[in-house]
Amino acid sequence: MDKEIEGVVDISHKEIIKRSAVASGLLRLSKQAIEAINSGSVKKGNVIEASTIAAIQAVKETPRIIPHCHPIPLEGCKVDWKVSDDSVRCTVSVTAHYKTGIEMEAITGVCAGLLCALDMVKSFEKDSNGQYPHSEICDVKIVEKFKSE
Repeated sequence: MDKEIEGVVDISHKEIIKRSAVASGLLRLSKQAIEAINSGSVKKGNVIEASTIAAIQAVKETPRIIPHCHPIPLEGCKVDWKVSDDSVRCTVSVTAHYKTGIEMEAITGVCAGLLCALDMVKSFEKDSNGQYPHSEICDVKIVEKFKSE
């Protein structure tokens, strides 16, 4: 079967407009991991600080991670964390003036932030068989997308 696949969608005809997006996701953890995050006793360092940096880096690197995404001149990125009794929620907000996108940047940031957090606390999560029965990244979604007219 012959099939032509478009590499990067041509957006040259589109206008530059203000765009923003918010994405969010949840990392379910054991009580022990949550306590370690809250007490600052994670050996790899401050989970929230490191995971914030991971989220920001991922937002900036989205076109390198997701093949069809255009490089976007980002104007703002905010990463928020909420730690509860059994989970950590990451919310990433991104803004830019451009011809396309921004929601993929936000959701990529969320995923990288949550992955970094899990990597940092995985020693608390392993059971006696080396498995992660309480760990789960879930509820990852684009919460809001805005573009001006």
